[in-house]
Amino acid sequence: MTFALEIKALRKSFGKTAIIQGIDLAVRRGERVAIIGPNGAGKSTLFNLVSGRLSPTSGEISLNGSPIDGMRPYQIYRRGLARSFQITNVFANLSAFENLRCGTLRSLNYGYSFWRFLSGMRDANAHAETILDQIGLSRKRDVAACNLTYAEQRALEIGLTIAGGQDVILLDEPTAGMSKTETEHFIQLIRRVTEGKTLLTVEHDMSVVFGLADRIAVVVYGEVIAFDTPAAIRADARVQEAYLGSPLALSTAGH
Repeated sequence: MTFALEIKALRKSFGKTAIIQGIDLAVRRGERVAIIGPNGAGKSTLFNLVSGRLSPTSGEISLNGSPIDGMRPYQIYRRGLARSFQITNVFANLSAFENLRCGTLRSLNYGYSFWRFLSGMRDANAHAETILDQIGLSRKRDVAACNLTYAEQRALEIGLTIAGGQDVILLDEPTAGMSKTETEHFIQLIRRVTEGKTLLTVEHDMSVVFGLADRIAVVVYGEVIAFDTPAAIRADARVQEAYLGSPLALSTAGH
């Protein structure tokens, strides 16, 4: 089987400090996987390795069967993987529509050309309008990103992440800082816009994890100690001890 994303014996050290200590992970196409673990477990480092912000000390990372370990982020992006970040990362002074139009240009093979007028790029404009509708921001089309609410800015960043048409999406704590109502709405948005795509998300909110993921990978001290369905993770004594605290925490997560 060719996996959407396959990680083998991945290690990352900073000097003598080992952060990632031999992670193996295989994610099927179209699967939604949540990565959880205590602070300092190596989750963000793992995301940085997969997305090319860091190079591994050793090991292999494959995207749709082709190696990507050691590649630059833009090269990995062009191979079909896009990532969002913990901190909202949008063009503050551009409108929601203009943000998304910028995000579509590369996927439609528009390189840098100073003589082209963006208003004339009908395919880019149409694609941006479609994404605006998908993320529920059509009514905020012409509002500058800096004037959107926090939840709307996060939705816009999700839109930018999917704008290039990549089939593997990495979301880093997408619901951080949201209220319960905003979080519930956002789970539905993520489900909708990643339909048919492969999703990896780092998330601390257990209601999001158990409400969204097909499988959950638990990372502790740079190693995956469990990778299974939400039901199996709830029942795993190692997970209860290492991260989730108690069987009660697992039984109530997501309810």
